[in-house]
Amino acid sequence: MQPVSQGSPPAPPGAQPVDIETVSATIRQALRLGAARPCSDELTAAQEELQGHIALLLPLVRTDQAQLPQDCVLAHTVADRLTGIAERAGQSLRSDTLAAHSQVASTARDCQYLLAMHTAAVRP
Repeated sequence: MQPVSQGSPPAPPGAQPVDIETVSATIRQALRLGAARPCSDELTAAQEELQGHIALLLPLVRTDQAQLPQDCVLAHTVADRLTGIAERAGQSLRSDTLAAHSQVASTARDCQYLLAMHTAAVRP
């Protein structure tokens, strides 16, 4: 992962900072794979990189989500979405190329959601 860009929000104490530019570039690259016929190595590399970003972002967003009033619908909606993201991120890449392509695109959208949720939560 590259150093944190100047536009990145500060990370909570003890957390690894999020490099917004690198995560965004990874998401864009993974979603662009849909315009081509990627080989399985490209799909595997994209999936692994996205899973790494999710591993960094998921605990941060869970911490952010814990700050929401727990009796509101949004808190439950976000908690459910985070559970689904965690389950999907732990899955191995499917062997069928079409299914793997769909899985990488879904993982990219999950990563995009986490990045948006985290940057929104840490903005002043």
